[in-house]
Amino acid sequence: MLSSTTPKNPSSLPDSIADIAGEDQSLAQVLVGVRRHLHRHPEVGMEEHDTARFIRQTLEAYGLDVHGPVAGTGLYVDIHGAASGGAVGYRADIDALPTQDQKRVPYRSQTPNVAHLCGHDAHTAMGIGVALVLHEHREDLQGRVRVFFQPNEEGLPSGAPLMIRAGILEALDAVYAVHVDPTLDVGRYGLITGPATASSDRFEVKVRQEGTGHSARPHEGVDTIWVASQLMEQFYEAAGRVTDARDACVLTITMLDGSDAHNVIPEQASLGGTLRTVSPDDRETLRAYMREAAERLGGLHGAHIELDFEDGSPPVVNDPAAVENVEATIRDTLGPEAVHNIEQSSMGGEDFAHYLKHVPGAFIRVGTASGPETSYPLHHHRFDIDETPLAPTARLMARVLMNHLSRNLAEDEDPSHPDLTTSSNGATNESQ
Repeated sequence: MLSSTTPKNPSSLPDSIADIAGEDQSLAQVLVGVRRHLHRHPEVGMEEHDTARFIRQTLEAYGLDVHGPVAGTGLYVDIHGAASGGAVGYRADIDALPTQDQKRVPYRSQTPNVAHLCGHDAHTAMGIGVALVLHEHREDLQGRVRVFFQPNEEGLPSGAPLMIRAGILEALDAVYAVHVDPTLDVGRYGLITGPATASSDRFEVKVRQEGTGHSARPHEGVDTIWVASQLMEQFYEAAGRVTDARDACVLTITMLDGSDAHNVIPEQASLGGTLRTVSPDDRETLRAYMREAAERLGGLHGAHIELDFEDGSPPVVNDPAAVENVEATIRDTLGPEAVHNIEQSSMGGEDFAHYLKHVPGAFIRVGTASGPETSYPLHHHRFDIDETPLAPTARLMARVLMNHLSRNLAEDEDPSHPDLTTSSNGATNESQ
């Protein structure tokens, strides 16, 4: 067990984990306690005030200096090594979703219509774990590590650009992050070089006419529903026809709105959805096509059509050297069987991409599935994780960050680090 699990200031430790953070408790028990507290008390993006307070109290109880707020509710800690060198960052997102938690577990969300159904509670717990491990082994650090806790990954405008504008990446050479993955078994880590996720933009269309119309006489005005349906069809035909069919892209319409009456043609029909692409060129090509289609149909039918885009995150593009560092660290500490090579980019969006526009880094998938109850997809109202990987992943990522600093300092050296994957009694990280 790492001595970092013994709080320096027990009186300042949050009550919800004070009873499991005693001298004889493991890092794993502390991180499970952190995760379950956050799961019970979720907060949506830019409203994570209690979450930030809890993170601060927990880290300060273990002797770390916490800085912030940054970008509203963000926080960070800097861990300085005994030796000078570079600087590397680690991000954990902290926000929840505006969705009802329908699990039947003791740590179920106590806040109506707000729940951690994308694993950010686990990300926060692992971020705290990374900070605790590095703080314990700061004498072995060859540089500086910044662990930062970011608000509002799910919302728009998302938290990453706000953190960047606040200077969170200042003097950092690289940045890393993880995301839980219910499609991977516990003990497996998903890696991919290059595009790891897609861009994710939202769009909304409004088709208008002057006044409402009668369903018996659609020829006397503009049939806004009919025009909207034609626009939907043209949007859906675009992917794979105006872009290369071999390129991953998906356009999905998820919102439709018209009249509440059976015999009224509405003054306005609206639709909305998301556009996701891996290629930046495809992103611009499809958006241009959608604008042209809206203008063309509006002119053809005499309708006024408004098409608005809300820019989401660009694709996450993993740096080859950063991925190589992660893979080598996994193989050295957990064995080659822990590496899962991802063959296709996810079409999900992730605002970690904004950081990688400024510095290189890697976004890693953490397997959290061990049965039906931990295999529900992200954002599902019964989403949950196997908590076993929390402490092993914190130790792994601490080692990744240490290795990054060491290799940047002297690539031809073979630095000796403490074995962060074992406890003081020699137990493997899976038993923590």
